[in-house]
Amino acid sequence: MACSSPTASSPDCISSVISFPTHRMELQDIKMNGTRPGGAVGQEHEGFLPHGTPAPSRKPAQFMDSEGKTSFGMSVFNLSNAIMGSGILGLAYAMAHTGVLFFLALLLCIALLSSYSIHLLLTCADVVGIRAYEQLGHRAFGAAGKAVVAAVICLHNIGAMSSYLFIIKSELPLVISTFLEIEPERDWYCKGNLFIIIVSVVIILPLSLMRHLGYLGYSSGLSLVCMLFFLISVIYKKFELGCVVGHNETAVDYLTQGFNKSCEAQMFTIDSQMSYTVPIMAFAFVCHPEVLPIYTELCRPSQRRMQAVANVSIGAMFCMYGLTATFGYLTFYKSVEPEMLHRYSPNDLLILCVRLAVLLAVTLTVPVVLFPIRRALQQLLFPSKAFSWIRHVAIAVVLLILVNVLVICVPNIRVIFGVIGSTSAPSLIFILPSIFYLRIVPPEVERLCSWSKIQALCFGVVGVLFMLISLGFMFANWATGQSHVSGH
Repeated sequence: MACSSPTASSPDCISSVISFPTHRMELQDIKMNGTRPGGAVGQEHEGFLPHGTPAPSRKPAQFMDSEGKTSFGMSVFNLSNAIMGSGILGLAYAMAHTGVLFFLALLLCIALLSSYSIHLLLTCADVVGIRAYEQLGHRAFGAAGKAVVAAVICLHNIGAMSSYLFIIKSELPLVISTFLEIEPERDWYCKGNLFIIIVSVVIILPLSLMRHLGYLGYSSGLSLVCMLFFLISVIYKKFELGCVVGHNETAVDYLTQGFNKSCEAQMFTIDSQMSYTVPIMAFAFVCHPEVLPIYTELCRPSQRRMQAVANVSIGAMFCMYGLTATFGYLTFYKSVEPEMLHRYSPNDLLILCVRLAVLLAVTLTVPVVLFPIRRALQQLLFPSKAFSWIRHVAIAVVLLILVNVLVICVPNIRVIFGVIGSTSAPSLIFILPSIFYLRIVPPEVERLCSWSKIQALCFGVVGVLFMLISLGFMFANWATGQSHVSGH
C-alpha cells in the first residue's frame, strides 16, 4: 500500500524509503505504474517500443522503466528537446512588449526559477523513490493529488497540441499558396481550418492510434534540428534585411507595415500586451513532467548529476531563446507578431524551407504529446481495465476533435500561449514542486521552519501570485478589447 503522507510510520512506508537505493527498479514497477507486480496484467501496455517476449519471472517493460544506460550528454539532449517547443516562436513578440534588457532579465529569472523547481522535484523523488510526476502527487495528497497533477499535465499538453496545430493552421496555407502561386486563404482549399482537419485525419490520427509510439520520439531530435535551422535563418535574415524604413513600400510592404519608424530597439517598455509576455516565457521553459523519466534513464543516476543535466539544458535553451527573440525583434521591432514566422514574406525561399521544417517537426510531435494525455486518462478513469482498442481509439479521436475545435475558434496563438502559460505552466514550475517538497520531505530530513522549506513556501506563493496576476491582466485586456491590438 502506498504511503499517503511523509510522516507515516507503517512498515510499508519505512520499507519503501529504506529500500530505494538498492531496489530502484522494483519501486518503479510498483509506484510509477500504480500497480503491484502481479497487477500488471489487465493494464494497457504503456511501453514506447516493444521489447520482445519478457522472461516469465519479469514484468514487461513499462513506460519510463529503464536500465539507466543513457549518457550525460544524451540526457542533456533529451531534456533540451523537452524544453524546446512552439513557445520559441512567440518570444520575439514578448521582447517587443517588454524591451530587450527587461525581457532578457525576465527570461533569466524564469530559467533560474525553473532550475530551482527541478531541484525540488529531484529532492522529493530521491526521498520516496518515485520517478513519475503523477505518483508524486499521489504520495503527497493521495488519489486527489494524482488527479490534480494528471489534469494539469493534460491541460498543458492540450495547450501544446493546440499551439502546434495553430502553427499548421497559419503556416501551411502560406506554403501551399506559394507552390500554387495563388493568394493565401483566397480559395476554399487554401483555408487554414481545412488544413488542420486534413492533417489531423490523414497524418496525426493514424500515428496516434499506435500502441507503441517510441519511434516517434526521434522526431524530438528532428524538432531540435529544425529549431536550430530556424534560429540560424532568423539571424541571417536580420543581417540581410537590415532596416528597411524609407524603402519603396510597394516592394517591401510586408516588412514596413507597422514598423518602428526609427528602427531603434527599446531597452525597457511596458504596454497593455505585457500580460502575455511572462506567460509566453513560462510556457517556453516547461519540461517538468519529463524530468523524472529522464532521471530514471540516466547512467549512474544521482540528484547532483541530474541537476547538472537540467542546468546545462536550461542554460542552452536560455541562450537559444535569447538569440531568437533578440534577432527576431531587431528584424521587425514593434510589428513582430505572436507567431514570428507569419511576419516574413511568403515568397522568401529560405523562410519557405524554415516553414516546411517547422511544419514537419510540429506535425510529428503532436502524436507524441497526445500519448501522455491518453495515458493519464487511462490511469485516472480506467485504472484496472484491460486494454481496449475501442477505448484507445475513442480517446484519441475525442482529444483531436477537442483540440481542432479549440484551434479553429481561437483567433490568435498568443491566446493559447497566454492561457496555458498563466495556468498549467506556473502550476508545473512553481506550485506543484513547492507543495510536494513541503508535503513529502519529512521533518527528520528538513524541519518545517528550515530555510529550505521556507524557500519552497515562498516559491509556491510566487507561483500563485504569478498565476493570479497574469490571468487578471489577460481578463482585463479581453474585457477592454485590448487583446486585439496586435496579432493576425
